[in-house]
Amino acid sequence: MVKRVLMIAYHYPPMRGGSGIHRTLAFTQYLPQLGWQPLVLSVSPNAYPDYSRADAVQQVAVHRSFALDTARQLAIAGRYPSLLAQPDRWISWWLSAVPTGLRLIRRYQPQFIWSSYPIATAHLIGLTLHRLTGIPWIADQRDPMIDTGYPPDPRRRRIHRWIEQQAMQRGAAVICTTPGAVRDLSHRFPHADTRRIVLIENGYDEVSFIGAEIAALRAASSPAPFRLLHSGVIYPSERDPGALFAALARLLALGDIQPATFRLVLRATGHDTYLQTLIARHPHLAQIIELAPPLPYHEALAEMLTADGLLLLQAENCNGQIPAKLYEYLRARRPLLGLTHPDGDTAGLLRRAGIHTTARLDCADDIATALRHFLRLCRQRQAPTAPPALIARHSRAARTRELAALLDRLHHKDRL
Repeated sequence: MVKRVLMIAYHYPPMRGGSGIHRTLAFTQYLPQLGWQPLVLSVSPNAYPDYSRADAVQQVAVHRSFALDTARQLAIAGRYPSLLAQPDRWISWWLSAVPTGLRLIRRYQPQFIWSSYPIATAHLIGLTLHRLTGIPWIADQRDPMIDTGYPPDPRRRRIHRWIEQQAMQRGAAVICTTPGAVRDLSHRFPHADTRRIVLIENGYDEVSFIGAEIAALRAASSPAPFRLLHSGVIYPSERDPGALFAALARLLALGDIQPATFRLVLRATGHDTYLQTLIARHPHLAQIIELAPPLPYHEALAEMLTADGLLLLQAENCNGQIPAKLYEYLRARRPLLGLTHPDGDTAGLLRRAGIHTTARLDCADDIATALRHFLRLCRQRQAPTAPPALIARHSRAARTRELAALLDRLHHKDRL
């Protein structure tokens, strides 16, 4: 008998951007090798802010139902009723996805329903289909639904809390991506069966890196300033580089770094205007900082592979989270400077990887000291990188084996 899982995900090709695409995409690509056939239920492409038909996935069965982005497509003069964006801006997807999901269930009879947050509507669809059909539901929590001060809107916070309660009460399993998220969820539900809370971290895709390595080898090399790269979104409240910019300005004034020999490249920040205001506070800092536009995924990986150093930013208010890009950074095997809180999950993963070139994100003094040390180690070719065995454990193929093992265990349990 063919074992199937209905996977409900907003983030999926042909959408462009967003690390969540790669988690779900890898699951759907590797699961068939492990005895599970995925059926993807996603949104109509018009609901994406950016997409390309060329990025569509041919080998996976993808079924799409109509959805609108309330903020882009239902707003008048930039305003819209908050009710049309609860629990998120894609609540219209629920109206079409439930009938579509029921038709898929009748036709393919999947053993499980799986849904992916941080689009809460995906969980609502999964919950609804579970209640209508009795098929076990698995909630994949790429980010916590509830955190300190999040969501800031009280109504949305109440809805998120209710959805999370439903997942814990009705779900066959709730998957978290970090140890801190597992711990926080266990604390919020002290009487729940904690065996149903499962850790499956994010990862990197080896196939994508092989293609990127070929592209990197073809790229012509030439003498250039040391390039320290941050690849991806810089959220003002979670990855604020204000202290980093102050440290850079100090090192620049002291002559420890110079425009001719050092360049900080911030690629695809998503908040260039905000960063420009921070840069403008320091004389001459614009000479060493480049705000670079987004690149296609494989080109972004190739840039990681050729960077002189990689930069990671993660604030204390995200101690229970690990940026998805960290797993790609580890696979790139380039020197890594981590600016994060020492008590967080991000710092814990860096320590397990043997990477000690770290400093607190909110302390300019620490950053200046750490950056001097980091640059010296890079010049001496002594900067630490993660061991191959640890890197291999974080591949998306390995993560999919963990998901398949969970599906097998739950399927066996249901059949007893």
